[in-house]
Amino acid sequence: MSRDKGAIYEQQAVDYLKSRDYEIVERNFYSRFGEIDIIAKKDGILRFIEVKGGENFEPIYAITPLKLSRILKTIDFYLCKNNLNIPYCIDAVIISQGQIQLLENITL
Repeated sequence: MSRDKGAIYEQQAVDYLKSRDYEIVERNFYSRFGEIDIIAKKDGILRFIEVKGGENFEPIYAITPLKLSRILKTIDFYLCKNNLNIPYCIDAVIISQGQIQLLENITL
């Protein structure tokens, strides 16, 4: 996926999350381990959100065990860097065929 298309999907995800009362904390947090597309808060939980989009395939399958491993390492780095000890989870926003779906608390 091109960077431009990814940016469009991420903006759609941000708009979707804001419409559901998520507070966007940060976007595109990078570490040497990987990237977190969106960091948001809702109901006292910090949510690390991976955005995947596509039209000719099921975008959820792009979230592989290797990708989740990198996300977890990046989360650890973020929490340590910001001296945070709060509840968190990993969510995914899937965009396909004009539909947006939020998958909460994805794990291996």
